[in-house]
Amino acid sequence: MVPYENLDIQLGRPISLEQDAGLAMLLRSAGFEVSMVEGGVMRQAHGDAMWGNHSALVIDLDGRRWVADAGIGDGFMEPLPLREGRHTQGEFTYRLERLTSDTWRFHHYPGATIASYDFRLQPREPADFVARSHELSTSPESPYVTTLIAARPAVGYTLLLSRTVRQYTADGRSSRTIRDMDEFATTLSENFLVPLEDLGPDGVGRLWEKAGAQSDLWRCAPRRLTDMAPTRKANTTPDDQNSARRLGPVRGRGPLQDTSP
Repeated sequence: MVPYENLDIQLGRPISLEQDAGLAMLLRSAGFEVSMVEGGVMRQAHGDAMWGNHSALVIDLDGRRWVADAGIGDGFMEPLPLREGRHTQGEFTYRLERLTSDTWRFHHYPGATIASYDFRLQPREPADFVARSHELSTSPESPYVTTLIAARPAVGYTLLLSRTVRQYTADGRSSRTIRDMDEFATTLSENFLVPLEDLGPDGVGRLWEKAGAQSDLWRCAPRRLTDMAPTRKANTTPDDQNSARRLGPVRGRGPLQDTSP
């Protein structure tokens, strides 16, 4: 299973929304009719500026439509039928809500890393996401730059945020702090199936140091994302503020509801 992670971004290697694009290629090669569509994580809370910070897939099969998504670290594992209502997979229950004729909202399970995201059914091409993906991969305001993230569904979901490992189940979550670089390397390799050789000769060390600096910042100012929304600072221009809103609600927190270790 390919893990969800942003390690290339942490190492200064910008990427695109490659998870869903890659999944779409695999599904098409297997004969499925697939459309890549535009999403907006946390649009419900922060408005239309969130459009384009996510993607999803719509599959047409035997007269029915399904939604698939490889771009949420603790997202649903199997495609969801595109119909309103609750959908249960394992110990987690999700909900789809139809907003307009071609706009839908995915509601995550309570306590997940995001509350919801919206998606609209007009087909898009991977090239349509390049500019926004580059922005999310490189901007110092982007949560993908400011927070090391890895996730893997296994007995619930396991999530790595900087130097903290969280385990999510339907009953709640538990967490532990990684103590040293050897444990960090083992966690990446064994818990998240990251091929360490792909990180480069000093990749693990660089990631360990960055994760430590991020953890220190979180300890200085631990706050929940859901308590905050974009605000205009006195020394910013409208363009600065619009850029911040496109990236996410606040520096270092972005589309995740609560990325404090």
